[in-house]
Amino acid sequence: QVQLVESGGGLAPPGGSLNLSCIASERNPNFWLMGWYRQAPGKQRELVADISKLGTVMYGDPVKGRFTISTDNAKNAVILHMNDLKPEDTAVYYCDLQQSHEYWGQGTQVTVSS
Repeated sequence: QVQLVESGGGLAPPGGSLNLSCIASERNPNFWLMGWYRQAPGKQRELVADISKLGTVMYGDPVKGRFTISTDNAKNAVILHMNDLKPEDTAVYYCDLQQSHEYWGQGTQVTVSS
């Protein structure tokens, strides 16, 4: 069973920055798609950003130009760099890994508030 370990998150002021990290216990060497989704209270889960083994990156419209996703292949990790945070970025952020099956992390809270 693949496990995803998330770290980072917490509280940041508007305009501030946070980083999220997710490490997978294993990844398919041939194909994987890994990234972050978020869910705010009363809203549907939405894509934040994801990256494939081939390096293809996709961002959700609300975070384009502010967030950057990267991968550390030696650690089977993805890192989400969040800049210029806004109150509407407040949500629980979930790591997601898609390969032969789909796996989710337990979620980490990000709160943007002064």
